[in-house]
Amino acid sequence: MKKNICISLIFIFSLLLSACSLEKDVTTLYKEETPLEAEIIIPASFSANTQETMKVVLTQGGKKVENADFVHFEIWKQDGSLKYSMEQAEEEGNGTYTLSKNFDSDGLYYIKVHASNDGSIIMPKKQFIVGKLSESELRFLQRGRQKQEENHEHHH
Repeated sequence: MKKNICISLIFIFSLLLSACSLEKDVTTLYKEETPLEAEIIIPASFSANTQETMKVVLTQGGKKVENADFVHFEIWKQDGSLKYSMEQAEEEGNGTYTLSKNFDSDGLYYIKVHASNDGSIIMPKKQFIVGKLSESELRFLQRGRQKQEENHEHHH
């Protein structure tokens, strides 16, 4: 009797397990996302109280992205004393989106691009300097550089 129960259980488990096997073409059922890529292009140097233009070039699947779902620029000062509101970029064509901005004070800034197209969302960030840095901003950059050097030393 016990032997028949064991055989029956084995048979039932093997039926259940075979029902869970994957089909050969199961990957075609899922949408494969093509990631959006961005290259942030900023002037080599910025001066306070001068209109500057920042650009981002969007590509997806090796092609320039026209009419992206959205492209916004977010800019703030490292010390937190200044944060511009997020602004929509202007489409220039050929996958290029721009924003012109007048910076009224020197310092260390960050720009973050918020972009989306065809279900892919990215938010790359880049650091830049307007005019001259303060002593605290110089120390901030030096601390960051020391941390990077320490991290590289441990990866041999």
